[in-house]
Amino acid sequence: MVSALVRPGRQLAKRLLLLQSGVVLITAIMAVFAVSVDWGISALIGGGIFVIANAVFATCAFLFSGARKARLVMASFYGGEVLKILITVILFAFVYLYVEVELVPLKLTYLLALGINIFGPVLFINNNK
Repeated sequence: MVSALVRPGRQLAKRLLLLQSGVVLITAIMAVFAVSVDWGISALIGGGIFVIANAVFATCAFLFSGARKARLVMASFYGGEVLKILITVILFAFVYLYVEVELVPLKLTYLLALGINIFGPVLFINNNK
């Protein structure tokens, strides 16, 4: 029964991650054809940073469920958020230091994935009651 409580949240997280991954991939392909291969790779890296960090957060957020594990639920949620921020910072630092990227597509695709994260759940809300 406890897993039934978190099943909708897990499904929403999976659908959101798939949507983000698809949009990042399509954006990168469009950047390759519209501008250059460097732009496509940079777009893929920028969006990939967000998708990876968001996947880690989703994994941590749904580790525990149920009222008896309320403290563990909150701890894993906040721990997942901290880990998401740390992974984002580390990946951006690594990319800035060791990879030659175009900054415009890198940041724009990251922001696009962030926008999907903010507005995407509206697409999946079921208003049938």
